[in-house]
Amino acid sequence: MAEDVWKALADPTRRAILDQLRDEPRTTGELVEAFPNLDRCTVMKHLEILVRCGLVLPRKQGRVRQNYLNPAPLQAIVERWVHGHTARIAEAAFRLKRIAEEENGTGSHQTD
Repeated sequence: MAEDVWKALADPTRRAILDQLRDEPRTTGELVEAFPNLDRCTVMKHLEILVRCGLVLPRKQGRVRQNYLNPAPLQAIVERWVHGHTARIAEAAFRLKRIAEEENGTGSHQTD
């Protein structure tokens, strides 16, 4: 599933659609209007890819389809690829700081 999310995010139009949904759900018609350089079928194809990978959740209300951003797949990527590496990056930065301070003779007792 994460692979499908990465593929969906690789396209700038799909990222722009997600940006449109960031603050509030939008109807398919509103999304079509937000992309005047694209026809309705193209916007719908992009939406379908976003729905299939779980980034967009559609809800039909009568004849209108509301599209909601689903942040869960994005959060899973952040946890896997960002938070999973944060501790190691912070540890490496701390080691680098300590080495630089030792070379400068300032040690960790220096006050800023």
